[in-house]
Amino acid sequence: MNDVIQTTNFPGLQLVHRGKVRDMYAVPGHDDKLLMVATDRISAYDVVMDDPIPGKGRLLTRMSLFWFGLLGDIVANHLISADASQYPAACAPYTEELRGRSMLVRKTKPLPIECIVRGYLSGSFWSAYQKNTTVCGFALPGGMKESEQFPQPLFTPSTKAQAGHDENISMERMAEIVGEKRAAEIADICLRLYQRAADYACQRGIIIADTKFELGELDGRLILIDEVLTPDSSRFWPADSYQPGGGQPSFDKQFLRDYLSSLTWDKTPPPPKLPPEIIEKTKFRYEEALARLSGQR
Repeated sequence: MNDVIQTTNFPGLQLVHRGKVRDMYAVPGHDDKLLMVATDRISAYDVVMDDPIPGKGRLLTRMSLFWFGLLGDIVANHLISADASQYPAACAPYTEELRGRSMLVRKTKPLPIECIVRGYLSGSFWSAYQKNTTVCGFALPGGMKESEQFPQPLFTPSTKAQAGHDENISMERMAEIVGEKRAAEIADICLRLYQRAADYACQRGIIIADTKFELGELDGRLILIDEVLTPDSSRFWPADSYQPGGGQPSFDKQFLRDYLSSLTWDKTPPPPKLPPEIIEKTKFRYEEALARLSGQR
């Protein structure tokens, strides 16, 4: 079994979408299903690196499966099976490549917005806060420090950009896009998911500073899709070293972003080559997050 898969190639299956990390395939004879494969690609600043992180796809898959199990009573998810030997016959020739890094999922209609929950003032919200304490319609307390915890978690949607960066939007703007009732339902689900996960992680020494959920619609109801609460979609901070007033050490790809920010690279393709020690340290942080949260190595 190949430990590193940067680009998938399954001639018997139709590639329907190649994202920054995941490749999505149609399954012949199963129009209501998709095969989602997590590669070892890693992106930063919306640019996919040329150098993969070995085993990352399997790690992300294991973490998503863990959270799907823990959060399943809050909202249904799209998972059908992660056992490659049980996939439809058309997938059989690729069982070994798919094992551990793929999911057979229900096909849904993804929402046209990103569902972000923030518990701490960090990232783009910190940058915006420094210019105006009202961010995305939220009037935040004055004098907050970088990485400081909000009085309560905030649901902060954004647009899904086809190119470039997503744009933060207000709840009012989201209601215009998806409808007022649906917007309220989305926010409620995401805040409940975040609170459950944050409480759980806190008991294991990890702060979930923020995270991005993906929701889709299936038969008129909301479904949790894609990955969930992985180091690719979340900021994980070690609780024992947390200190508001600056950036925090992390168990996610912020380490990679920090390295890239130290270079003269302009954050556009082509990306710089990653040194072996940066690849290894990034991999270690992902592995540590999985071990602390799920007990798996």
